[in-house]
Amino acid sequence: MITLPPLFFYAMGTMLIVFGTARVIVLGRRRPDRELTEDTPDRAKARRRHRIMGVVFVVMGAFLIASTAGILGGKR
Repeated sequence: MITLPPLFFYAMGTMLIVFGTARVIVLGRRRPDRELTEDTPDRAKARRRHRIMGVVFVVMGAFLIASTAGILGGKR
């Protein structure tokens, strides 16, 4: 059986939080000064999807860090 050190899970959780936040900030917002065409409903849906998935990544990362640290008490 392979045993992974807790540092691995802390690193993965941190990566999920960082990249989820970046996804929300970069892909989940509208920048009218950089757009050449008008905003369409499809683009609005894509931005909304990026925001939702970014938040999901942040929550998954926080859960991974919290469960590795033992904050989420479970029976062992």
